[in-house]
Parts: sequence; C-alpha cells; structure tokens
Amino acid sequence: MRLRQASRYALAVTMAAAIGVGLWPGSGRGGAPLAAEHPSLRQIAEFELPGPAGKRFDYLTIDPDDNYLLSAHLGAGLLHVVDLRTNAVVDTVADVPGVEGVAYIAEGRKIYTANWGENKIGVIDVARMAVVKRLPTEAKPDGIAYAAPFHKAYVSNERAKAESVIDVRTDTIQKVLRFDSETGVPQYDPVARKVYVNLQDDNSFAVIDPSADAVVGRYPVQGCRGHHGMTIDPARHRAFLACEGNDTLTVLDLDTHRAIAHLPMAKGADVVMFDPELGRIYVACSSGAISVFHMDDPAHFRKLPDVPVEPRIHSLAVDARTHRVYAPAEREKGRPASKMFVFEALAD
Repeated sequence: MRLRQASRYALAVTMAAAIGVGLWPGSGRGGAPLAAEHPSLRQIAEFELPGPAGKRFDYLTIDPDDNYLLSAHLGAGLLHVVDLRTNAVVDTVADVPGVEGVAYIAEGRKIYTANWGENKIGVIDVARMAVVKRLPTEAKPDGIAYAAPFHKAYVSNERAKAESVIDVRTDTIQKVLRFDSETGVPQYDPVARKVYVNLQDDNSFAVIDPSADAVVGRYPVQGCRGHHGMTIDPARHRAFLACEGNDTLTVLDLDTHRAIAHLPMAKGADVVMFDPELGRIYVACSSGAISVFHMDDPAHFRKLPDVPVEPRIHSLAVDARTHRVYAPAEREKGRPASKMFVFEALAD
C-alpha cells in the first residue's frame, strides 16, 4: 500500500469531525505514540516464531474450530500455526511464497493463503498442514473474505484492480470482478449478506451481492484517503476504515453508506480489528503504535491513548473470546526479530 499526503481540506474535515466525537486531548498525529496514563492494552506474553528474523509479517486470523492463530510471515514465505491455549507454535507451513492474506475455511477444514510471490491462492489441508492445491489469481492477491452461506471466498487482487471469487466446495475460481481502482481488504457482512471492498485509489468502497457476484453499489468515503485496511461490526451496521493517506480512522454507516466519524491515528496504519463485546477498535501502525478506539454506542466513538509497540508492527488479530490481541514483530529493540507479542485488554 502507498502513503499519501492529505490535502489541507481533507485534514481540516478530519480534525473537525474528530473533535465532534470527543477525542482525548493530545492524542498526537505525529506518528510517535504518547505515553498512556490509562493504557488499554498490557503485554502479557511473547514468544519466538520460526523462520528468519527481520522478515515482514502480514495478516493473521483465528481458526476457532481448532483454537489456532494463523500468522502469515510474508517475507519468509511461511504460515505459522499457533495453539492459542498454550502460545506454542504447533506447525509452520512452507511453500507459501509472499503470503499476505490468510483465511480459515470451515467448510472442508482448510486454509486459504494469498501468495503474492506466485500470484496464487494456496489451499492448505488443516489435518495435514500441507498445501494441496494452488489457484491462479491476478497481480498481488491480498485480503480474503469468506462468505460461508454462499460457499465462496473473495480475494482482493490489489494491483490487478480485481476481486477473484472462489467456490470453496471445489476450490475453483468462478468469476473475476474488475474495478478502476486498486482493491483493499474485503469483508463479508453476515447480517446484510454482502461483501464490501475498499477501492483505495478513489476513496470509495464497493458492495457485492454474493448471490449473483454482482457489484450493487459504489459509494464515496468522505474525509478518508487511501483506505486499505477495514473491519466491520455487522450487528451495529458499522465499518471501520484505516485511511493511511491522512492517518484517520473513518467510521462508516453501512445503512446510509456515509462517514459518521473521523478519528486520528498514528502513522503507518494498516490492519484494523474489532472486539465486539468490548466495543474496541484496534489499528496496527508501523510507526510503532497500536491505535485504540472505543465505541460508546453506534453514534459515538472515542480515541484512547495509543499503545507503544515495536516499529514495523502493521498487523494484528483479536481473539474475541479472551479479548487478547496478537501482534507479530520483525524488529525488537532495534534488531531483527521473529516474534509474537500478546496483549490483554484493560478497562478504559
């Protein structure tokens, strides 16, 4: 993804909207996180991950059936499988070159990996923890959304400006949807039964109907530039977009398709995750912070103090059952590393 400079107008809109939703004073936009008087996260564990140190990590996801954390080690071409009960690495799958996106497909108990290094989707059999099939995609497969009721997965081919649709019953590409913008992280909404895709070049997002694999809407995202990362709260009809071009978290009303809040983040924002029970939004920022936000109700949001972490951490996962946050690191104290940091949520 690309960093962009916000225009003065967009910055003014962002700051005005942020004040309107009640930001914490001094929650700086300069990239370096401020010390948290009342931190929202506390580190409780760390452990080594196999593979070469100093290599970039990408997406993580949770396999709830096996209680696994799945961590894509992009620079090493590895997928780490971690037992969430013990924080032990139980397996590492090789031969997933440039792995970015990762999704657990409950139907058939398999894992899909978006392998940028070969522009393919790797299909991993969970029982064997081995790649059993490869599906050709287009340039730079990235995020993956699994629409279980439709037996489909949606893969953003970021640089090809496309979305590949996979039938998870046969592991075959069924259709490719094309756009005039690079595509960001897709999300499946089980309440609206729609798939959302960020169109990060022109600051809009698209809505796909999985029953027909047709684009049924395209809407601008006001006050947001370069939104790649996204997560959603289906129950409250909200989407949270990480706008890296102007260091802003934008909250989108999925019913009206309008932005309802803008809150400042640390620089280098990438992956966004949501804890529905706590009403917490977490954003991994490579400048050295996890930016944290709280949803008081569907119309009111607060920025909490940034949580300082190692630089170049730009991905994380949330275990909604334990409220723990997992973040892989390629650096520690200025040196190359290959580690996972574990945090627990604290009351704000």
